[in-house]
Amino acid sequence: MNIASDWGQGAQAEIVVLNDDPVPLSDWTVEFELDVEITQIWNGIIVSHAGSHYVVGPADYNGTIGVDGQVNIGFLTTPGGISPVPVTVGGDDGGGSSSSSSSSSSSSSSSSSSSSSSSSSSSASSSSSSSSSSSSSSGGDYQGYETSSFITVDQFGYLPNGEKVAVLRDPQTGYDSAGEYIPAATFKVVNTDSGEVVYSAQPVAWNSGATADNSGDRVWHLDFSSVTTPGNYILADDTNELRSPIFRIDNEIYRPVLVQAVRSFYYQRVGFVKQAPYADARWADGASHLGAGQDPEARLFNDTGNAATQRDLRGGWYDAGDYNKYTNWHADYLIALLHSYRENPSAWTDDFNIPESGNGIPDLLDEVKWGMDWLVRMQETNGSVLSVMDLSHASPPSSATGPTTYGPATTAATYSSAAAFALGSHILGQVQGLESYAADLSDRAENAWQWAQVNPEVIFRNSDNGVAAGEQEVDEYGRFAKSLIAAINLYRATGKGEYRQYVESNYQEAHLMQWSWASIWETEIQHALLYFSALEGVSSEVASAIRSAYQTAMNGDANWPAVNGDVDAYRASIPEYTWGSNRGHAAQGNLFLDQFQFGAGAPGVTEARNAAQRYLNYLHGVNPQGKVYLSNMGEFGAENSVDSFYHSWFSDGSPQWDSVSESSYGPAPGFLVGGPNPSYDWDACCPNSCGSPENNALCGVAPPEPPFGQPAQKSYLDFNTSWPLNSWAVTENHNNYQVAYIRLLSKFVEAHSE
Repeated sequence: MNIASDWGQGAQAEIVVLNDDPVPLSDWTVEFELDVEITQIWNGIIVSHAGSHYVVGPADYNGTIGVDGQVNIGFLTTPGGISPVPVTVGGDDGGGSSSSSSSSSSSSSSSSSSSSSSSSSSSASSSSSSSSSSSSSSGGDYQGYETSSFITVDQFGYLPNGEKVAVLRDPQTGYDSAGEYIPAATFKVVNTDSGEVVYSAQPVAWNSGATADNSGDRVWHLDFSSVTTPGNYILADDTNELRSPIFRIDNEIYRPVLVQAVRSFYYQRVGFVKQAPYADARWADGASHLGAGQDPEARLFNDTGNAATQRDLRGGWYDAGDYNKYTNWHADYLIALLHSYRENPSAWTDDFNIPESGNGIPDLLDEVKWGMDWLVRMQETNGSVLSVMDLSHASPPSSATGPTTYGPATTAATYSSAAAFALGSHILGQVQGLESYAADLSDRAENAWQWAQVNPEVIFRNSDNGVAAGEQEVDEYGRFAKSLIAAINLYRATGKGEYRQYVESNYQEAHLMQWSWASIWETEIQHALLYFSALEGVSSEVASAIRSAYQTAMNGDANWPAVNGDVDAYRASIPEYTWGSNRGHAAQGNLFLDQFQFGAGAPGVTEARNAAQRYLNYLHGVNPQGKVYLSNMGEFGAENSVDSFYHSWFSDGSPQWDSVSESSYGPAPGFLVGGPNPSYDWDACCPNSCGSPENNALCGVAPPEPPFGQPAQKSYLDFNTSWPLNSWAVTENHNNYQVAYIRLLSKFVEAHSE
């Protein structure tokens, strides 16, 4: 058995099960002796483990290995060192007989061809490389075709009864314009488990063959929605001998993706140790920002010498690629996660492998409580809530030693917190064992509301005062919108008429009502108003007015007309590409689902889900890069996921975490990056005014292309260089992006079946 890597605290290895029999192999198992403990496994499950003896079986999606097919089982182990061991494979060759073989290897691969209809090999699998199956012979000759960037699919896959449309691309402008592709007249949909061609489809040119402005590509759409049988598939172009990445059709295809997306919040926890078995050993770290002068002893930014300003403000999440914490945004994350739970509770199980797993509470709500505990600490005794925290940065986070400061309480932060406390009280109050916690949240919400009502214009512009990074303060309309959101959630939590009356007296001032405009930039207030329209006791006239305004807004050019008219060649139109465009895609998908959920117009469930799923498909690879915009998802089905992104932990030059391809481990999986940003440029100091010749040299000779100077959808590059190339404008993660994506993705995850 070859070892991919052994870093002292653990090791990684891979076993490849190859079926060289002329019939499929099913119900297979792998047996071997191993003196260390397997802590994590993918593409398989541990059937039994007694002493050093392991029996490993298939995952729920690879129980049958097609002719010439293979399954790659990867695993991590505890410390202790591992060496090559014999491997025995058993299974059913389709005729009812059991087959088995054994192999032992100390080289890169081995196989046995004794009396078995299958063979196994163990091969090195670098933890810093994405998975790829382009060399496998499964699926006849078709899988031997070269995997092409011209054929874009959702690399995780599709739901059996959902729409399935690939996008084929011939680049005309942009960094890849030298490429040329004319697709075959007919594509084959090949089941790689059986090797069978199950469907043929004909590409249809988008917009009569015109070049799309957003991408610089000519494209064709390939609809294979008729394929509904669960299994692994490729799209094969016989003419050019090219194929798509492998994807899967299955009802549970998005569940592992959702788990990793939610687990990103575990890795973002501040002041919490990340260790096995909950943290993957590759991203283990001690608790950060708990030292002297740090979060438990934070002081007011402009009065650090005054011990009276000291507060215990530990906990919460790193906000993005920076470690700072912002109350306004943090409260929004809590609200989005709570609604994600409320809207599809059966999707949320207690087995996401976080420290709270198995406690009888859905792990999403456990993560919410972790975030809520920090918000509680940010509240002052008078009900107001502190606005922002400035933390020191280092890689890994536990090595950061600088002091922590905070900004004063503000009206906006207090309204935001009131809303989060209130919604948390309502939802967590239904969880056994959290009743008293929820009651306390309700009291805190009302105290916050009362302070903000008496103090309606208290602001703090942190960026003007050198505190943290992004500006969290809002304008007058922003404070008004936050007051509505707070009142809506307080009404739901308490049932008190004063909060309902506040909303009914003021809701018409919201932009949704004023302009009949549903926007990806105002999703929080729009969703809150729709939520209010469905609450018991709300005036039927008010509820109807809200839903009617939303229906009118969704008939605006940026919404249903853009979908029905296929305005975007990649089938996922957003009004504008800006910093954080991937969040815009997730938000746009949620707009369609909200319309159906709250009965605000004509679309049925199929139309709403198909529209929303276009945006998932875009984020999962149906884009000009053929890129899954989540980090390091090779072990979870993606062949081309984010290799590197801006994050203080996974920093440029880190030998462990810089990138999947160049460092030992790359970044942790499941983080949604900002995405294409046509406004990207290098810092204004470049190329000659960055303070010193050494700094000027960091600029290089020109801004990197891409992302600079590209069509909007190609304004992207996997990179994490800091100042002065400022990769954060393109690749930085942000919890705001993450919660929008989680909320969208969770709608396509069904109740988990064991």
